[in-house]
Amino acid sequence: MEYYSTNRQSQPVSLQEAVLRGLAPDRGLYMPQRIGTLPKAFFNNIAQMSLQEISYAVASILFGEDIESDVLKDIVYDTLKFDIPLRHIADDRYCLELFHGPTLAFKDVGARFMARMLSYFNKANGSNSRVNVLVATSGDTGSAVANGFLGVPGIHVYVLYPQGKVSKIQEAQFTTLGQNITALEVNGTFDDCQALVKSAFIDKELNDAMMLTSANSINVARFLPQSFYYFYAYAQLAQREQDTSNIVVAVPSGNFGNLAAGLIAKRMGLPIKRFIAANNRNCVFFDYLRTGKYEPRPSIATIANAMDVGDPSNFARIANLYGNSHQAICDEISGCTYNDEQISDTIRDVFNADSYLLDPHGAVAYRALTELLQPGEIGVALETAHPAKFRGTVEGITGKPVDIPERLQKFMQGTKETVKINSGFHSFKKFLLQSIR
Repeated sequence: MEYYSTNRQSQPVSLQEAVLRGLAPDRGLYMPQRIGTLPKAFFNNIAQMSLQEISYAVASILFGEDIESDVLKDIVYDTLKFDIPLRHIADDRYCLELFHGPTLAFKDVGARFMARMLSYFNKANGSNSRVNVLVATSGDTGSAVANGFLGVPGIHVYVLYPQGKVSKIQEAQFTTLGQNITALEVNGTFDDCQALVKSAFIDKELNDAMMLTSANSINVARFLPQSFYYFYAYAQLAQREQDTSNIVVAVPSGNFGNLAAGLIAKRMGLPIKRFIAANNRNCVFFDYLRTGKYEPRPSIATIANAMDVGDPSNFARIANLYGNSHQAICDEISGCTYNDEQISDTIRDVFNADSYLLDPHGAVAYRALTELLQPGEIGVALETAHPAKFRGTVEGITGKPVDIPERLQKFMQGTKETVKINSGFHSFKKFLLQSIR
């Protein structure tokens, strides 16, 4: 399978090259030249299949041309050593809990899969060079990637995050690890961090000196595996003998990799009726749906901080999927935007009425279902992180203590180690070059 750049100004490449490069030379994002579909028999049997069995079947369509079946199966089964349960909340509304992995966030799926695939390709390449993974984070990406790659031979991870703009628990998950993980505390916003990463990939001197790749949803090995859990949500609804012809999925959307993966799942045959792109106050995509104009702007800090993105990278992938047709995008995706007060009200109301505790990001998606679900539709909100990762915020809203899982407590006991840099590319480049001397 070849992968093309969304900017269409560079040559298509193999999966291996797309994974190792991360970003195309023309600064576009890689996309598969074609998207295969799953046979009808797969959907007839999906209710009887496990998460790992479903994911391997999906992965075989996506990556089977490029990776031996036994290797791919090992990657999938090793990635998904935890459950992704669907919880019924009220009426026809469900939450898909994506926070049962090692760092209690949905990005564990993509990060663990990518770590294993990158390690495989690096060995297959016969290279003794160190692979340097650059990742910008507004919260959960950094912890998922850092822990997914921790201790992996031949790979060093640099996590860039905006100073003072991630929760203390999120920060502890990637600044206390040591080993092959370096945390860079950037005096700026998430968009500044993402811009540094993108600039690094097109800097000739840097790329001549060190092998660089990205573990953001920029990378195809990070974003495509997120399609797995959409199929698993469908399977769990089928197990409950629900009407699977009118499923609506609400996706809390920041950099839009998660939504892009859901749209890929639909192209593969998953019968999702429509998607809702649920935004906090960073509503560039919502405004695009209304106006047809995509106008990035500086991000705004909110209590749903992982979604504080003013120029979502994966918009390019969504636009490519629909041939840059605004109407085609609007036919399958609707949008909404909520402020901090509305997010807080949702957390409080659902907790009091249904005894279910949402995190701020899941709350954005769940509120979208309560307002936009139509009669006869079944709604699934993606609950992307454990509420304990936002303990101070959630406790302040509900007035009730939140138990911190033991896994998170261990991170909080570590010693923070970071390198502080400004948001200028020159200082970032200088640090990277010095780090390999």
